[in-house]
Amino acid sequence: MDRYLGLEGEQVVSTRSTKTAGGARPNNQRNRRDRRNPVAAARRSRPPWSTIASIVVLALFIAGLTTYFLTRTGGQHGQLQNPPLGVQTFANLSRDHVTGPVNYPRNPPVGGPHNPVWLNCGTYASPVANENAVHSLEHGAVWITYQPNLPANQVSILRGDAQGQPYVILSPYPDLPAPVVASAWGVQLRLSAASEPRLTQFIRAYERGPQTPEPGAPCRGGVGDPQP
Repeated sequence: MDRYLGLEGEQVVSTRSTKTAGGARPNNQRNRRDRRNPVAAARRSRPPWSTIASIVVLALFIAGLTTYFLTRTGGQHGQLQNPPLGVQTFANLSRDHVTGPVNYPRNPPVGGPHNPVWLNCGTYASPVANENAVHSLEHGAVWITYQPNLPANQVSILRGDAQGQPYVILSPYPDLPAPVVASAWGVQLRLSAASEPRLTQFIRAYERGPQTPEPGAPCRGGVGDPQP
């Protein structure tokens, strides 16, 4: 409210409105400025560059983490990851469940009729039943077999390859056609030594790989007592 002197000297009171900072006039003035300068208004409405950069970094981190876990154990039911040279493939394998012994055409087997109960994945010091191991192959396991007379240092290398792999079985196998044989459902690789890098390639390519008939099926809760 303003006070001033009129023509006769009397005091006149004006009721002219004065808008405060919390009123509508400053906002109206800003709106008029925004209409005159739309570029400045658009700049004010954009998120800060620091926020955008943080979102981009987080997205890249998540993508990298996902890629790491997928490639760590092969394709994980996806595309085959760099299989090694020398892998033999076998098709049209039966998946029937049987309760008795099976005469497999390949030693060790890579698929075919098998026991209704799978073999628990892990390391075994003695030979395991073919019929249970084949069921584990159906679930995506890699079965590493070695000749019983394989030198101890070679067996230690195989144990290291199998350690920490949730879908790998390691066991000795009598009358094996090579010192070391790696098998998964429908595929097999013969190796002359445990130290061959192709073994690691095989595990990465086929452990729960795209050849798995039953992806997501367990390799625990079956039969067998693997070593710790």
